[in-house]
Amino acid sequence: MGRLLFSLLFLERKGKSMVLIMKSKFTQEQLQEAIAAMETGGVKVMVSKGSETTILGAEGNSAKLDEEYLSQLPGVERVMRVSEPFKAANRKYHPDDSVIDMGRGVTVGGKKLAVIAGPCSVESEAQIVAVAQAVKESGAVAMRGGAYKPRTSPYSFQGMGVEGVRLLMEAREKTGMPIVTELMSADQLPFFEECVDVIQIGARNMQNFDLLKKVGRSKKPILLKRGLSSTIEEWLMSAEYIMAEGNKNVILCERGIRTFETYTRNTLDLSAVLAVKQLSHLPVVVDPSHACGKAWMVERMAMAAVTAGADGLIIEVHNDPKNALCDGAQSITPQQFEALMPKLAAVAACVGREI
Repeated sequence: MGRLLFSLLFLERKGKSMVLIMKSKFTQEQLQEAIAAMETGGVKVMVSKGSETTILGAEGNSAKLDEEYLSQLPGVERVMRVSEPFKAANRKYHPDDSVIDMGRGVTVGGKKLAVIAGPCSVESEAQIVAVAQAVKESGAVAMRGGAYKPRTSPYSFQGMGVEGVRLLMEAREKTGMPIVTELMSADQLPFFEECVDVIQIGARNMQNFDLLKKVGRSKKPILLKRGLSSTIEEWLMSAEYIMAEGNKNVILCERGIRTFETYTRNTLDLSAVLAVKQLSHLPVVVDPSHACGKAWMVERMAMAAVTAGADGLIIEVHNDPKNALCDGAQSITPQQFEALMPKLAAVAACVGREI
């Protein structure tokens, strides 16, 4: 049981949630008996079958569950209280790493790192197609591009909207790579479900709970960016909002948080990657472009993210950063991206991963 039991040793015995850890050799009858006993206490039971163990998680108020009785059931190895408020996203309920299908044969969360690349904003057909083709040739597996852009100033470029999504679809047609783009409003969800492969929820909408519930009812994978000043627990609770509605296909994205430092656009919190990988089974990708806001930092921060255990990267690439309509200062060129990929592959090999 390894890492799972190690982390369970630190659980507080307070709280209203509970998990049952089944013995390595249990019968189907013993499993059903344990489930029935938990359901009698008024909770729903989540069954998580990992490579080494099976866990029964109580979803709901487990205050009425008899811990001593449950621990004595045949087939049950131990019973533990869970103090964290997030359940579906919790590694204690789901000990194995989740692997999320991004569409078109691309996954994130396994041994192979998923590198997502493209411009901050879609600006024209020539631009998005050229960048998509270039990053694919260099090894990217998915493309990013903003069609709707949440900007601090109402006078800044807000994106091309529907036309931007259409151009992303054109680039997908020519490259075969899945699209990752940001959803701003629940009203746009049916359109995104029809046209987009991975729906991004941006940092400013991380706690837009109505939007989270809506995408939670979608079957599309959701890339959830960490909020500007959000704690790790708040970030995971936002993932919980999505998963509680039935959509388990959540990808977390660390994109830097706001601190007192002003030299960089944000402060890249690589410790969060380690923390989330310990707390949750969900894959984590890192956005070094938004985190630093400086193109010259992207290479080293991307390599550091891989070393820290990130499952993927989302990197801004633009064919003419100086004239970009949005965030040119943090965008690297296709040539720089091409030079970066072999370095990432070398670092990945050192930590048992591959590009």
